[in-house]
Amino acid sequence: QVLLVESGGGLVQAGGSLRLSCAASGRTFSNGAMAWFRQAPGKEREFVAALSLTSIYYADSVKGRFTISRDNAKNMLYLQMISLKFEDTAVYYCAGRSIVGITRDPRGYDYWGQGTQVTVSS
Repeated sequence: QVLLVESGGGLVQAGGSLRLSCAASGRTFSNGAMAWFRQAPGKEREFVAALSLTSIYYADSVKGRFTISRDNAKNMLYLQMISLKFEDTAVYYCAGRSIVGITRDPRGYDYWGQGTQVTVSS
C-alpha cells in the first residue's frame, strides 16, 4: 500500500508563489514516474507536470512558471509554483505509478493523494 499526502496549498495573490509537497510512505517507487494534476470546480482533472528518471514534462499552461522535482532519499515530490494566476486555482493532486514512463493521462497512475487546495486571488 502506498500513501501520498500533499501539503503546502493555501491562498495567495496573483503573482505570488507556493511550493507544494507530497510525502510518500509505504511501498516506495523511486523508479516510477510521479506527477501533479489539478482539478478546478466543474472541470476534469488535468495534467500539470510529471517526471521520471530521465524526463520531465509540463502542461503548456504552466511551463516556465512551475517546477517539479523529487527527492528519492526523502520520498518527497515537490511542485514549485511562481507567477501564479487566478486560473491556477484548483485542488492539486500528487500521483504515482510503478511504471518508469510518463503519461499525461490520470488513468495511468495507480496512487493518489487526497489533494491540497490552491486558491489564487485576482
